[in-house]
Amino acid sequence: MHLSSPTPFPTNRPRRLRRDAFTRNLVREHRLSAHDFIYPVFVHAGENRREAVPSMPGVERLSLDLLLPVAAECMQLGIPYLALFPAIDGALKTPDGKEALNPDGLIPQVVRRLKAEFPQLGVMTDVALDPYTSHGQDGVLDDTGYIINDETVELLVGQALAHAEAGVDMVAPSDMMDGRIGAIREALEAHGHIHTRIMAYSAKYASAFYGPFRDAVGTRGALGKADKNVYQMDPANTDEALREVALDIAEGADMVMVKPGMPYLDMVRRVKDEFKVPTFAYQVSGEYAMLKAAAAQGWLDHDAVMLEALLAFKRAGADGILTYFARDAARLLQKQ
Repeated sequence: MHLSSPTPFPTNRPRRLRRDAFTRNLVREHRLSAHDFIYPVFVHAGENRREAVPSMPGVERLSLDLLLPVAAECMQLGIPYLALFPAIDGALKTPDGKEALNPDGLIPQVVRRLKAEFPQLGVMTDVALDPYTSHGQDGVLDDTGYIINDETVELLVGQALAHAEAGVDMVAPSDMMDGRIGAIREALEAHGHIHTRIMAYSAKYASAFYGPFRDAVGTRGALGKADKNVYQMDPANTDEALREVALDIAEGADMVMVKPGMPYLDMVRRVKDEFKVPTFAYQVSGEYAMLKAAAAQGWLDHDAVMLEALLAFKRAGADGILTYFARDAARLLQKQ
């Protein structure tokens, strides 16, 4: 039988397989698990510091001491990875973002402590300069304000090495500079970090859905009305994304990512079908904020739409999802 000529009704009654819960459970094609989630967290310096991110209800910037109980809960829930994003003091931000290379900076400190306390919890770090630059861009600017590729890559390599030397399990370059995966892989190998994984933000689009994230890491004000169109991808393009993914795999990426998530599920499916490598999607801050806002108004059932949205990533072919819903979803799945 081919899908174009199925067995006709009444010999074929598809509703037979939907009649009861035990049969629906038996034939379900995709399932969510806590093991599918990477939980992004925002960290800042100090002790006992907790700051809400108003545009992301339920999300906070945490100092390391307050992050530790979150990490412990992730372990208990079965969430395999935390993804760290820094919100650093404005006094440390410079045009070249060189604080990103500081081996004793915020992120290396957090990595060392997390791996000491929770060696079985995966830790992933963002490799990008935007949290560290005074202008909010992901790289070094020339005299015209254009982001210079190769000089930026040199800094990203130093940042990745600082994280690897602190003991991180996976670095995730999110900058979209050309050639940065190959340069980082070569440097990691040369310095003996042969087990450090790379998750490449391979198809990262210049999206309007990133706004709340920029609030969380403190880059929205610095960026102002500028955009990132000269390095992040045009939302209209799909074939270009496949070329980007192919390059990153060839340069040594272990995993690839599509970002944003739900508006780009077509790209998740295309990437998975084409390359059959571990493929991830990022349910970004704007997606999270929309669902939270609608649920707060009573327009949507929070838990139902949360799980449905996450299941959509799996159905589209994602092996895992970076999501701010990770703990909430894992708690629900644990109860089920």
